[in-house]
Amino acid sequence: MKKLLLLIASAILFLGVYATPDEGMWIPSKIAKMNYADMQKLGCKLTAEEIYSINNSSLKDAIFQLQTEEGMGFCTGEIVSKQGLLFTNHHCGYEAITKLSTTEHNYLDDGFWAKNLEEEISVPGVRVTRVVQIVDVTDRVLKDINDQTSEADREKIVAKIIKEIEAEAREGNDYEASVSEMYQGGEYYLFTYEAFGDVRFVGAPPSAIGKFGGDTDNWMWPRHTGDFSIFRVYMSPDGKPTKGFNKDNVPYIPLHSLPISIKGLKEGDFSMIMGFPGQTERYLSSYGMKYKRDYFNPTIVNLLHAQLKPLKEEMEASTEVKLAYADSYAGNANGWKLFDGEATTLRNTDAIAQKEKLEADFQKWVNSNPERTKKYGEILNNLKESYEAFGPATNDMIYLSVGLLQAGEHVMSVQSFMGLSSLLEDSKQNADAIKMATDNLKAISEEMFAKYFPSTDKKVFTNVLKYYVDNVSIEKRSPVFEEFIFKNYKAKTEHESIDKFINDVFENSIFTNKTRMDEFLTKPKKKTLEKDPLFGYVNSVFSNIFSIQMAYLGAMENIDVNERLFIEGLREFQTDRIFYPDANSTLRLSYGTVNSYDPRDAVHYHYLTYAEGILEKEDPTDSEFIVPSELKTKILKKDFGQYADETGKLPICFLTDHDITGGNSGSPVINGEGHLIGLAFDGNWEWLCSNLIFSTELQRTINVDARYVLWVIDELYDAQHIMNELDVRK
Repeated sequence: MKKLLLLIASAILFLGVYATPDEGMWIPSKIAKMNYADMQKLGCKLTAEEIYSINNSSLKDAIFQLQTEEGMGFCTGEIVSKQGLLFTNHHCGYEAITKLSTTEHNYLDDGFWAKNLEEEISVPGVRVTRVVQIVDVTDRVLKDINDQTSEADREKIVAKIIKEIEAEAREGNDYEASVSEMYQGGEYYLFTYEAFGDVRFVGAPPSAIGKFGGDTDNWMWPRHTGDFSIFRVYMSPDGKPTKGFNKDNVPYIPLHSLPISIKGLKEGDFSMIMGFPGQTERYLSSYGMKYKRDYFNPTIVNLLHAQLKPLKEEMEASTEVKLAYADSYAGNANGWKLFDGEATTLRNTDAIAQKEKLEADFQKWVNSNPERTKKYGEILNNLKESYEAFGPATNDMIYLSVGLLQAGEHVMSVQSFMGLSSLLEDSKQNADAIKMATDNLKAISEEMFAKYFPSTDKKVFTNVLKYYVDNVSIEKRSPVFEEFIFKNYKAKTEHESIDKFINDVFENSIFTNKTRMDEFLTKPKKKTLEKDPLFGYVNSVFSNIFSIQMAYLGAMENIDVNERLFIEGLREFQTDRIFYPDANSTLRLSYGTVNSYDPRDAVHYHYLTYAEGILEKEDPTDSEFIVPSELKTKILKKDFGQYADETGKLPICFLTDHDITGGNSGSPVINGEGHLIGLAFDGNWEWLCSNLIFSTELQRTINVDARYVLWVIDELYDAQHIMNELDVRK
């Protein structure tokens, strides 16, 4: 990629140093004091109370986080009806849709539209939460902390007080509560939530619409992806949160639901996004950015590619394999392209130079005062030294965790059997414990082999191990090669030794064959595990894991301390700057405008794409660009109904200059009147270092237009059961 330096004029050299109106993922409870005046100037017609309120219905009550059943957030959704209908991205519902699909009912390829409540399908393993209240508890958490408090004491004090606050917030109600750290421990906020574990699948277009463009178009503009899916939230009959599916549960009655606007949009229109952005590192030092550019990103990108390439070949050859691996492949492919793009952006723009300029100014300010010099004088030097040690330690950790322990699909599962191995040393004495362990492992093995394709696993496992030995020097390699694979599977070449090892694994290991596993768990013997090639492989990998972990954790601890002090110092240094905290999966608001951009010299990207662009990209030979016949027919006929804009064309996607990141996927794009105009689903390739630094000129959010979403539901698939619930505004 050509360098983009010429595009970034000296007038914006210090982007990331001072927040611009469209920069920041703001805590909604702070909007009234920090941002509301700027939002009004841009065209926001709502009051601050209508955006966030704890006493009345407000926009925040329509915003839900999608989570795993363990409570890990992964996307955002919004309530769009009085019966708990929830819109989110197709790629957010992708795993659920994949798991619900079979070769007979392939919702991934064919789409799905429930005609009534009875046809809606329960989604196991997914829950949603909404924020009830946000409270600043910084003073209470840090009241006993001062500059003399050691890091160990600080951690204990903070953890104790947080535990007390969370317990108090949960007392006498049905809420969940979590205190979240901001500014690397500079501030703390209590978030209380309502959680609903009964979520049901209502509708989604086929992947040829919802994932149109696939990996090729991912992070790219122009875009023509109908990235949406529809679910419904259910509550108990008495209006309480739910733990899981129950036939007696009823559709959720929201405090607020979003009307949907089809009146259109134009460049410069105000818009905002509310959602749950996952993680940013906007206050990362230049040394941290170089570490990502030179160590973390390229290592993870190359290892992911070694996994994804053979997996994609297998998925394209079999529908069953595709359904089994589609969700994990999509997630890893997305990360692969993101990390690759982030490193590319850091190499080809002045993002790092911007941060270095800020640090030089900061150090000059520090050195001008003895007290500041004592407190902050060595921070940047400490960060430099720590990251120089952290880079190689990270490489070792990634090669261990991704390259070796995730090379084969069941490698990680071997660890669950290590405890049983110890018990089998005295099978008579440990008979009861062995019985309990094997009963538990039987359940684990059922999950292991539920959708398992040994030939696919074998191909991926082989490719990753060969990539490892080709790219890691002998002195840096894990002992598993010289002391286990090459020793026990001697051959003329390293690759041939790996082939012999892999063949043994898939011909003889209990971990690659359900029958062998069942026989072992029926009559477990220590000798069986000792002879098992995959069990031996994992034991060998773990033989030097401690030294790798210690080097990694030691460097990381020093970085954490100095980065917290760096942020603290920056907030003292830039007294005229309003700081926003890094994203951490808590509710945030970003605001800005509909906005085009100029990615390169002589290139202008319009803010809106249209349906004819879908046909321009059509390629029947490429699975990523197949256009469903019903979609093609409608586009050719220009049968767009009320969803066409003033040009008579159907809008598909649009650009805004919002500040978002992973976790914001599915977030509502809301106009100045509080109406839904689209769903955010992607960032753009030209500024994929956006988690580290913001760019007004180059950073954009890609959104699917609400008019395309409704046209697909209404005109293309005639899902009137869904349309009848929606409040559509013209």
